[in-house]
Amino acid sequence: MIVENMTMEEFAAGLRTCKTVYIPFGSVEEHGSHLPLSTDTIEAYEVGKRAAERIPLFVVPPIHYGSCRSTSRHPGTISISTGTLKALLKDIVRSLHAQGLANFIVLTGHAGGSHRMALQDAGEELIQELPEINMAVVTEYDLAKETGAHLIETRGDAHAGEIETSRIMHSHPHLVKGTAAAEYPSFPTGILVRDKRSFWPGGVWGDPGKATAEKGKLLESLVADKVVELVRALESRRW
Repeated sequence: MIVENMTMEEFAAGLRTCKTVYIPFGSVEEHGSHLPLSTDTIEAYEVGKRAAERIPLFVVPPIHYGSCRSTSRHPGTISISTGTLKALLKDIVRSLHAQGLANFIVLTGHAGGSHRMALQDAGEELIQELPEINMAVVTEYDLAKETGAHLIETRGDAHAGEIETSRIMHSHPHLVKGTAAAEYPSFPTGILVRDKRSFWPGGVWGDPGKATAEKGKLLESLVADKVVELVRALESRRW
């Protein structure tokens, strides 16, 4: 059930049979010279759509903004504070819960450390505030990396490389502008660098040259399978 396409009557009807909602978080963030700024959002939203084809599941519109520290100096990145990010998740969950939803899958396509921790913190606070809800907070990239390890040729692939390029080549090939050089940045240990782009000029962490649309299709399906598992676990309270 793709919420942005539903009427209020359809939403109400869905609530009679489904109490679970998928909330995709993404970012507006550089992804090299070849991938769109919306890459993280696209990946998270597409996985939710595939999962909703397999089980009853509400999929709400994605949140396009995230906390992006490492790429904040790269052109096109728009970063919000972790406080704003936490408040967004809390408000969305409270609103959906007030309408009768009880199980929440929060999946982020953006894997930045501060971003992930903010969503985790918000989730922990919400399950204390609303003891009747169940929540999962997961990173889309981690699921793709783990379940698709047998497909990935690049060691240490992390950003705009083999995995993400494959994903967009599959779901949105018209947005892929060629390829980019492999890049494996190294930051000074322990030092907080103001201009991280000076250590990471191309905005790639991995090797886009090893990407294929077929890999992207398989990865998307594997991550959707993991989401289905999470939904069933929350609904049955197998945890």
